[in-house]
Amino acid sequence: MASINHIGFIVAAYAAAIVVVGALIAWVLLDYRAQRRALADLEARGFSRRSGTASAPSKRAIEEAKEDA
Repeated sequence: MASINHIGFIVAAYAAAIVVVGALIAWVLLDYRAQRRALADLEARGFSRRSGTASAPSKRAIEEAKEDA
């Protein structure tokens, strides 16, 4: 019966934890969307992601080399 006296604190602690976890999930989702938009913008401007091999030329580099030849 002693736990009944602390039910308000227990409910408040769980509510605070749910709010904090929910806020973190929302923050991660919003940041993910922002990063995807930024990546799409960079790719639209001509920047591309690097592959696993640093020595592999990109399609753009190959096209520029063909134009120069």
